[in-house]
Amino acid sequence: MSDETQNVEILKQAYGRWSESRGSSADDWMKICADKIAFGSIAQGNASGAKYLTTYHSKAELKDYFAGLARDWEMMEFVADQFVAQGDRVVMLGRCAWKYRKTGKVVWTPKADSWRFSGGKAVEFYEFYDTAQVHQAVG
Repeated sequence: MSDETQNVEILKQAYGRWSESRGSSADDWMKICADKIAFGSIAQGNASGAKYLTTYHSKAELKDYFAGLARDWEMMEFVADQFVAQGDRVVMLGRCAWKYRKTGKVVWTPKADSWRFSGGKAVEFYEFYDTAQVHQAVG
């Protein structure tokens, strides 16, 4: 099995569990991440009620991201439609919906996640989604 195929399979399984568990499978994400990971979110910590949607540099720090999601958001839907792989990079294209618990507002957004792998572990991640909706939901 090529590295590209292996990396896609790792992500298909993790996204499948993420969707099935409605966002309560953070441990699965932690298992696929290297100890040092460049992790980023397009919100860059600028969403007032969701400062954890930001940059992280290690798997230990990344626990704050998943703790914030679990505390503040309820997953309504997560669909990983496509995986595009080239070399050590995999991009997931999909869509998701999350309800912000404090306001009850729902964010329905296209989602793109860019991953880079080394030795079967994720060493880089960046997520893209509709930040305007996130700001409205937490505001």
